[in-house]
Amino acid sequence: MKKLLLAIAAAGMAAVALQAAAQAPGPHHGGGDPAAVIAMLKDKLNLNTSQQQQFDAIVAQGQAARQAARASFEQLKAATQAELAKTEPDLASLAAQADAVHQQNAAARKAVRDAWLALYGTFSTDQKGVVRDAILARLARAEQFRAKMQQRLTAPQ
Repeated sequence: MKKLLLAIAAAGMAAVALQAAAQAPGPHHGGGDPAAVIAMLKDKLNLNTSQQQQFDAIVAQGQAARQAARASFEQLKAATQAELAKTEPDLASLAAQADAVHQQNAAARKAVRDAWLALYGTFSTDQKGVVRDAILARLARAEQFRAKMQQRLTAPQ
């Protein structure tokens, strides 16, 4: 029974860890997320002074969101360890805490994403073209990767 409880708790903590890792992607993350693409294109966008200030503020907001997610994960981890130290752990309480952390982190991610989209709204046609081209290039690379993986899966052994 104890092994089962530990497995359940470990699975919950792993889910929260993945969630925390996904917080407000930095310049090296993002897949096809347009906001993440904007963050990666700073040097190519020729931002004006106002846009540069907004860009810097959004980067700081994203970093704060990631730090808050890490802190909430650590709190959840401590709560999990404390709960599992009991003879009858309250898994419902842990689930409620994990849900609250998830909602809080999701709200922070959405706020950062919305800030990136607001910055995008200030871009000129040329700047939007740079973003569009970068997104199209990333989608093409993703499609090539997907096709390559599909080919590997279907190739005869």
